Amino acid sequence: QVQLVESGGGVVQAGGSLRLSCATSGRTFSRYTMGWFRQGPGKEREFVAAISRNGDTSMYSDSVKGRFTISRENAESTVYLKMNNLKTEDKAVYYCAARFSDGISSSSPEYPYWGQGTQVTVSS
Repeated sequence: QVQLVESGGGVVQAGGSLRLSCATSGRTFSRYTMGWFRQGPGKEREFVAAISRNGDTSMYSDSVKGRFTISRENAESTVYLKMNNLKTEDKAVYYCAARFSDGISSSSPEYPYWGQGTQVTVSS
C-alpha cells in the first residue's frame, strides 16, 4: 500500500511554469512506476506522463511533450512534474498515480494507487 499526496498546484498565467510534487509514504517507492494524469472541466481523466522505477524511461502525451518533464527522487520518495509554457487548455486537476510494476503505462486502470489531486489554473 502506498499513499500519495500532491502539491504545487496554483494559478499561473499562460506561458508560465509550475512544478508539481507528489510525496509518497512507505519504504518501497523505488518499486513503483509513477504517472501523472489530469482531468479538465467537463473532460475525462487523461494521461500526462509516466516514469519508470529508476527514472531512466519516461513517456508523455502528445499534448504536453516538449513542455512538461517528469522526474523522480527515490531517496525522497517523491515524483515531480515540471510544467513549462503552460496553456489555458492545461487547466485541470492533476493526479499522481502509482503502479507496482517495472513497466510504465499510460492507462489509468493499470494504476491502483491515486492521490487526491492538485488544481492547476492557467489564465489567459
